[in-house]
Amino acid sequence: VALSKLVNSLKGVSARMLRKEYSAHVGKYLWGGHFWSGSYFAGSVGGAPLTVLKQYIEQQKRPV
Repeated sequence: VALSKLVNSLKGVSARMLRKEYSAHVGKYLWGGHFWSGSYFAGSVGGAPLTVLKQYIEQQKRPV
């Protein structure tokens, strides 16, 4: 299965679940009626241990 099909499937399932459970709250966060944008990012970490990845993510700047 192509990565794009997997990502689109995950977006579709998660959007349906979130709309079902939080329908009263998600409306203001939609992009033209869509829960997710059409884009996505996929990256590779070259086999780095999860502890290293977690540390890297935690050290990134947070949006204001």
